[in-house]
Amino acid sequence: MHPTITQMKSAVASGNPDQLKAILAPDVRFLPPTYYKTWTGRDPVAAVLGHVVQVFSDFRYRRVMGEGLDWALEFQCKIGDLDAVGVDLITLNQDGLIQDFEVVMRPYKSVGALRDAMNARVMTDARFLKFKDALS
Repeated sequence: MHPTITQMKSAVASGNPDQLKAILAPDVRFLPPTYYKTWTGRDPVAAVLGHVVQVFSDFRYRRVMGEGLDWALEFQCKIGDLDAVGVDLITLNQDGLIQDFEVVMRPYKSVGALRDAMNARVMTDARFLKFKDALS
């Protein structure tokens, strides 16, 4: 397994957003399952992921598939009392940092609960609002 993927698993398990930030490329692109725009840049993506790891509970990776620069990490978690499954689709750059990060999830009801939980958290985070304004 690529060392960055190992670090990603560790960072998510610990809920440490600084560990996540360290493995993101400066111009990382993040496509979340709950928002139609792409987040670009290490700081905004780290801000979003920092909230996500706090919204998910009972998170665990079930399978890791890939080689080289392309990886798929299948996970399961809870959002409140709802179960969810999903896949982190990750492309690394030549430096071994996460360049592209897309999350796909199901079921629909759980994705809606994630969206609601994220909106409640980030709308009170001045750091996040600064990044959100930059996207508008």
